Amino acid sequence: MMQNKALLSYMPRWSVLLLDLVLCSIAFWLSVWIGSGSFHYTDLTQQPLQIGWQFVIVMVTQLIAFGIFHTYSGILRYSTFIDTTRVLLSNVCTLVVLVLFNIVMDYMTGTHPFMNTVLAIYAPTSFVLLFSLRVGVKTLSETLERNQGSPRVMIYGTQSAGIAICKMLRSAGNTPYRPMGFIANTNERYNYDLAGMHVHPLNDKLFDYMTKRNIHHIIVSPIKMQEIDPAKDLQIFIDHNIRILTTPYFTQWDNLDDLDFQRIGRIDSIRIEDLLERPKIDINMDNVRQILHHRVVLVSGAAGSIGSELVRQIQRYEPQATILLEMAESPLHDLLLDLKKQHPSARFIPVIADVRNRERIEQIFNELRPDVVYHAAAYKHVPLMESFPNEAIQANVLGTKNMADISVKYHVERFVMISTDKAVNPTNIMGASKRIAEIYVQSLFRKLYAKDPNCTKFITTRFGNVLGSNGSVIPYFRKQIAAKEPVTVTHPDIIRYFMTIPEACCLVMEASTLGNGGEIFIFNMGKPVRIVDLARNMIRLAGYTPEVDIPIVFTGLRPGEKLYEELLNQKETTLPTSNDQIMIARVREFDFDEVSTRIDQLIETSRQAKPFTTVKLMKQLVPEYISNNSIYEQLDPQ
Repeated sequence: MMQNKALLSYMPRWSVLLLDLVLCSIAFWLSVWIGSGSFHYTDLTQQPLQIGWQFVIVMVTQLIAFGIFHTYSGILRYSTFIDTTRVLLSNVCTLVVLVLFNIVMDYMTGTHPFMNTVLAIYAPTSFVLLFSLRVGVKTLSETLERNQGSPRVMIYGTQSAGIAICKMLRSAGNTPYRPMGFIANTNERYNYDLAGMHVHPLNDKLFDYMTKRNIHHIIVSPIKMQEIDPAKDLQIFIDHNIRILTTPYFTQWDNLDDLDFQRIGRIDSIRIEDLLERPKIDINMDNVRQILHHRVVLVSGAAGSIGSELVRQIQRYEPQATILLEMAESPLHDLLLDLKKQHPSARFIPVIADVRNRERIEQIFNELRPDVVYHAAAYKHVPLMESFPNEAIQANVLGTKNMADISVKYHVERFVMISTDKAVNPTNIMGASKRIAEIYVQSLFRKLYAKDPNCTKFITTRFGNVLGSNGSVIPYFRKQIAAKEPVTVTHPDIIRYFMTIPEACCLVMEASTLGNGGEIFIFNMGKPVRIVDLARNMIRLAGYTPEVDIPIVFTGLRPGEKLYEELLNQKETTLPTSNDQIMIARVREFDFDEVSTRIDQLIETSRQAKPFTTVKLMKQLVPEYISNNSIYEQLDPQ
């Protein structure tokens, strides 16, 4: 059966042309038989032009018309309206030429070589045969495909985008899904047919119908995704174990030509990121352009999840140059290749350096003189840092201190520090180290500003978990689901805030324009998500049933982990900004001279490989730091 399908799908051009000529030959002799015998009883031997020569002239004319309109270039099983139009035009062209030939010969000799009746019968007869060939091959191919169990799908939405997807499924070669009908919104009209398929209302009867017809997939166009609230409107399908698919935007579909029609848009499973409730992000691009256009911008941790996206988004504002500061060689190399391909005219300066090395950082600032600094370099993994507090202090505190101090020395205009929600009421080493870094840059700015209002503006941004970042839960779940392994969740009640990498970076850049210095900006992260619900939805989106096909295993909270994250300390309040997705946290102020001395002591202690001493000093600097599920709980007051 597969061989038959392949034969129907990919017949060589010459064989299609030969088959068309055979059908035209049948149409010609059938027309002669009907035209001469049934109507006029004409003696074919008495024709001005022998019937054999008539046949040759008709076939040659038809062959030339086939060549002009490329009727043989399409693949038969993917025949469309365009192919039918080409066949029709070739037949009309042949008829016109032969009629004109008759008129000319009649004018010159007084006789016409072809019977007009034969020509009048030949044109529609040959078209019907050629059209039937294409419809027959396409129908037979679809029948063979159905017999092989092609997955059946419903199309969610009845507008032009849904209809386009239906046509794509029926004609494209690399999309094995078989459309079975349309699904209308509750406010749309239904109980009618569209593109030859029934439109069903979205209700409980729909899922009974899908179960009876063995339909386990729906396709949602990207345009439809913008019209609905995916987190709410698609959850009903996930709850019924319906797999949700989508296509790229039509502008991203491959351009079609006669040889490549089967490469029309691909179909992928919808991303879990699209089903999380998050506020729509809008930023003031003009403000961002004012601080980045034709400026030298430095991004530390440039090859990381946040850093690399910052670099990409910065290019929209045409900086003079972008300095890519990174200590990991291979990721930086990969990023640089990608950036040069996407932005061939932009200037990128890759720099291998460690923010903990003060002399090296100063050398870079002295040579390249950045105007704006985005400091994203940091250690971020909670369980690892719980085991290595000294390294957390070196990277997150000393690294930030070096970058901040040197930015002041070389008159950087703006210094934007990327922090985390784990810095609020920290329960782990990582969060506490980031809070200490926040304290340093804030108190440094206040001291500088008191002497010079035109000093470097230090701005801090806090946000929660970033979807798809290195080491985040979603890529980890995807790997487990792909391997059909149990999905591991630490606790059934654990919740987290989520934001996509592009969303986070957009807000970081706008926050850098809103700040006058010393602020800690927090972002509207939307509603928190239960991780176990996230895991269940990801399993369903992959086409499996939670606890049946793939179990969920609870492993217990990891060291330093807490059930929920906070964006603000209880003692803190917020102030609004011009962007309702960005707020300013009003936090406790610290005296720089006192804080600086204690942070220097902390950094020096971290070099002595005495983790408990280091953590004790951290808790003194950040009294709200109370360890959770950690060996350092013994240092907390009882």
